[in-house]
Amino acid sequence: QVQLVESGGGLVQAGGSLRLSCAASGSIVNIGAMRWYRQAPGKQRDLVAAITGGGSTNYADSVKGRFAIARDNAKKTVYLQMDSLEPEDTAVYFCSAVVVQSGQVTAHDYWGQGTQVTVSS
Repeated sequence: QVQLVESGGGLVQAGGSLRLSCAASGSIVNIGAMRWYRQAPGKQRDLVAAITGGGSTNYADSVKGRFAIARDNAKKTVYLQMDSLEPEDTAVYFCSAVVVQSGQVTAHDYWGQGTQVTVSS
C-alpha cells in the first residue's frame, strides 16, 4: 500500500508564502513524476506543477514565476514553494505520484488527501 500525505497548508494574507510538502510511504520501488494539483470550490481539479524523476519541471501559466516545485528522492517527498500568493490561489491542493510498488511491474498513480490553502485579501 502506498500513501501520500500532504502538509503545510493554511491561511495566509495576499503576498505571503507557504510551502507544501507531500511525503510518500509504503513498499515503493520507484517514484516517477510527482505533481501538484488544486481544486477550488465548484471548479475542476487543475494541474499546478509537475516534476519528473529526472528533475524537469513544468508549471501552469497562472503560477509561473511565483511557485516552485522540488523533490527529495531520498525522502520520497515533493515540495511546492508558493510565493506572492493571491486570493485566486485559494483551493485544496493535492499531490500525486507515479509509483512502482514492490512486486509490481507497472506504475500506478496515487493521490494524497489534500491540504487547504486559503489566501485572504
